[in-house]
Amino acid sequence: MEPQRRTLILWVPVFWGAGIFLYFGLPFEPPLWSVLLATGLFLALRCLVRNQSLLVGVLIGAVSAASFGVTLAKVRADAVSAPVIKGEFAGTVEGRVLSLSRSASGNPRVLLDQVTLYGAGAQPERIRIALTRGRTAEGLLPGTRVRLFARLSPPARPAEPGGFDFRRMAYFERLGAVGYTDAPILVLGQARTGPSVWLLQLRCALSDAIKASLPGRMGGFATAILTGDRADVDPATLEDLRASNLAHLLAISGLHMGLVSGFVFAAVRFGIAVVPGFALRVQAKKVGAAVALLAACAYLFVSGGAVATQRAFVMVAVVLVAVLLNRPAFTLRAVALAAVLILIWRPESVLGAGFQMSFAATAALVATFEALRGVGWWRDEGRGWVTRLRPVLSLAIASAVAGAATAPLGAYHFNQIAAYGLLANLLAVPLMSALIMPAGVLAAVLWPVGLGGLTLQMMGWGIEWVLAIAAFVASLDGAARPIASAPAHALICVVVGGLWLILWRGPARGMGLLASALGGLLWTSQPRPDVIISHDGRLVGALGEEGRVLNRMRGSGFVASSWLKNDGDPISQREAALRWAGERRRDWALTEIAGAQVTWVWGDGAPDGLCTSGALYIAPRSAEQQDGPCYSLTSDDLDHGPIVAWHSKDGWEIARSRPPHRPWHQ
Repeated sequence: MEPQRRTLILWVPVFWGAGIFLYFGLPFEPPLWSVLLATGLFLALRCLVRNQSLLVGVLIGAVSAASFGVTLAKVRADAVSAPVIKGEFAGTVEGRVLSLSRSASGNPRVLLDQVTLYGAGAQPERIRIALTRGRTAEGLLPGTRVRLFARLSPPARPAEPGGFDFRRMAYFERLGAVGYTDAPILVLGQARTGPSVWLLQLRCALSDAIKASLPGRMGGFATAILTGDRADVDPATLEDLRASNLAHLLAISGLHMGLVSGFVFAAVRFGIAVVPGFALRVQAKKVGAAVALLAACAYLFVSGGAVATQRAFVMVAVVLVAVLLNRPAFTLRAVALAAVLILIWRPESVLGAGFQMSFAATAALVATFEALRGVGWWRDEGRGWVTRLRPVLSLAIASAVAGAATAPLGAYHFNQIAAYGLLANLLAVPLMSALIMPAGVLAAVLWPVGLGGLTLQMMGWGIEWVLAIAAFVASLDGAARPIASAPAHALICVVVGGLWLILWRGPARGMGLLASALGGLLWTSQPRPDVIISHDGRLVGALGEEGRVLNRMRGSGFVASSWLKNDGDPISQREAALRWAGERRRDWALTEIAGAQVTWVWGDGAPDGLCTSGALYIAPRSAEQQDGPCYSLTSDDLDHGPIVAWHSKDGWEIARSRPPHRPWHQ
């Protein structure tokens, strides 16, 4: 353990994160006093064994850190608690426009706070409403108070047991209801405003100005990376970006924040250097860092301050403050400090793909280039060619390392691997670094004097090239390869293996490769269920020879797409329904998988004799078990959520969703 002494501090955010994961995985909600007591006891024990062996101290310290992570998550969960409506609501809604966005189907979406639901009991703090049937959000500026008729429901349950829990995400966003409207919206006037509303209005004004200079898909891309407004990103463009692994260019994260602050830092240092007398009187490096920090802060506020942007700002701020303090900037300690700050502030973010992928990429890049400093050929000892090619080599290594570090996480969260992502990033990222983001910064600086339009045009040229690269790569055969969902323990093995490779010192570091390889083997250890039933029983999906077959062509579209994506079979719901080989009527349907019959009965028009031996009989509108030799599932079984089932020679193995007693499941 002695060689690890200097790196022990790097494990603190790892065990904090493990504790946060433990909190979210508990089947019950622990009382606050119990987690505080446990944390206090472990910390006291750590102090008592300070003079014991290093191994004992490390073990107790790890448990203490994990216990502190549980406490962080619990305190945060209690702090964000907000009302949630209990059932369906259709009626008049009044509230203040907080922000505008766009749904996955392309409909405008409005987030309201200061909400009043007329005739409802619970009054949620925030609600989100999609505008359907051609309704637009024109004239709905942040701060505007509106009244409308809407249909609302509580945040949706997971599409299948163990699936993505939207209710948990909505809980931490204080989102008490979601829904839609196709009715006109009555604008009541401007509500009482404050700094947050002023910033939102500024963002909208900037987005409109950008789109006026760069119409079409270039404007949608530019507003996404400058103001965080992705409402005008063309759906076809978004698909190309995803298939080519360039969708991360739209999310204002570490790349964008690093490019903005890096460009400002370099520009300020260069500007000081060209004035020799001034350069001798000031420390150009520190002045550049201070100005870059202010620029990053401005970018944070103007871009909307999304969670990914906040995380990127913290990481950039840690680097720039290190420069101001004459400390090494790009080190694993800086990455660990950024992770600690974010986990204290938003512990729930550890569950998100953004947090996991950004820190995986950053830690892997820092560790790789730290290791390269000790390699002779990289130091270019007496060769010369490495120095000449260092920018190209650095880009290739960075793209390969970041891609390898984030690929398992991307496959787990998004069920897709971009086969040619490295090629696309090698072609597109230099354009972002050398043209697009610098032109965006110059546009912001020159806008007050009326010269911002010219630099925006330069930015548009770079964007056009990036979109052309995305379209080309996406058109290649096998560009986007769907991946079936993996069990959580497989990803845990991969992540632990990666962390071990990065943080451990000594020959045992190779064990990280074994852990990651084990995770790869476990990835396919849990087969997809033969049958999935939605929580309301309307949709049934059976796994046939050609893939998942669905009983309905329309309705429950989000659930259907989630099942198909998790199967690694991203076809449309209609295509999956056309695979249904058995009989299908309006009130009932039946098919066979592996010689076993699956029957779905919705109404009273089903014929008798469907409850046959070995059949799975699904009757979501009935509370009574069927008389017969079939495996019967009724409305009582579906009360708690979706159900999955596997068929074997011994019959049906059925797993019912039993949500734990947590605040977001109430």
